[in-house]
Amino acid sequence: MEKLYYEDQYKTEFTAEIIDVIEKENKYHVELNRTYFYPKGVNQPSDTGHINGSLVISVYEENNRIYHILEVKPLKIHKVKCIIIFDFRYDYMQQHLGQHILSSCISDLFNITTIGFHLGLTSSTIDLAKGIGAEEIRDCEKKANDIVNENIKVEALYLTNSELKKLSIKKISVRSGEKIRIIKIGDIDVFLSQDLYPDSTIEVQLIKVINFKKYKSGIKIKFICGQRAVSDYVLKFEAIEKISKLLSCNNNTLISKVEQLSSELNKALTEKSALKAEVATYEVQNMIKEAEKIDDVRILKYIYDKMDPKYATMLATKLVSSSKVIVLFGIKLKDKANLLFMCSKDLKIIGMDSLLKDAITLIDGNGGGSEFSAQGGGKNNNNLDSALDYALSKIKESILPRPKF
Repeated sequence: MEKLYYEDQYKTEFTAEIIDVIEKENKYHVELNRTYFYPKGVNQPSDTGHINGSLVISVYEENNRIYHILEVKPLKIHKVKCIIIFDFRYDYMQQHLGQHILSSCISDLFNITTIGFHLGLTSSTIDLAKGIGAEEIRDCEKKANDIVNENIKVEALYLTNSELKKLSIKKISVRSGEKIRIIKIGDIDVFLSQDLYPDSTIEVQLIKVINFKKYKSGIKIKFICGQRAVSDYVLKFEAIEKISKLLSCNNNTLISKVEQLSSELNKALTEKSALKAEVATYEVQNMIKEAEKIDDVRILKYIYDKMDPKYATMLATKLVSSSKVIVLFGIKLKDKANLLFMCSKDLKIIGMDSLLKDAITLIDGNGGGSEFSAQGGGKNNNNLDSALDYALSKIKESILPRPKF
């Protein structure tokens, strides 16, 4: 089979003859006499497209033969029209070349090796053997984009063993007379590859590092190239324009405006928190007065609908700061239920953790805590009443003396 994708990686339409069709698991694996469809490689996905109007799901190579997987059996046995979805292929060509440019810049500036590479649907990553900081990454990004704009030629070379020795690449075992496909990016990089690349660095358009994080002993860098980077810029620009209009400022003053609003929001949240704490103090006083008493122990059993769990915890904490108080709170949320059990430090009647462990099974949940405080959540908020009633009955059993017969 002629692998024409190496001769012209920009070709999108061609005709070929079907020489074999193999049915596997309700799919049709079609072999052509010639193809521009690129099969799945180590780092690059296969092309997609159509053969006589039937969708090509994927393409793979096996035993030096290339198979095109279709869901519909092709009607014609001889010549068929083939169309490649080029945008998909070109996107990965841009990302892959961008990765080699970025990795070579990191190696050149900081002598750090790229030990891993993942080509993703929306972004790609490279793993570095050592860590570098944000400033160093910006320097690498700038150098990479300078190389993109220099419009450096990218060549695919087929070299013999003697020719390979002249290049500064890792030693490759090549049989006598065999030729190996090498990709050469000017004087920037040279490497063994069976994947497809653009003819020039200018086609990468733009390389943009999105973020980076620690990974093993080095770092993982996430980046985008080409149309992905251009589209990302357009989306962010449109978002900035909308935000600027909403905040009645221009793009130049947007950051200072956001900083101002952030400061005002933090101040408002602090004031709100203080007010909630004050309200909680009065609420606690009333709750203590109305609490059910068993002997000298006050028990507060409440079910709240969509209450902020943090506020419930604050209420419970304030309540148990008083002597001999037990709090049994249930909180109904949209699709789950929470339990919060607390008791005063001077009570040793029953452990809140063991009490919760039994009660929470009634709401199909789990949780934990300590002798004085325990909480958890479950899926069944219909049984919240039962869970609290069960907890209350266990507390009463622990407080009240058993009748003598």
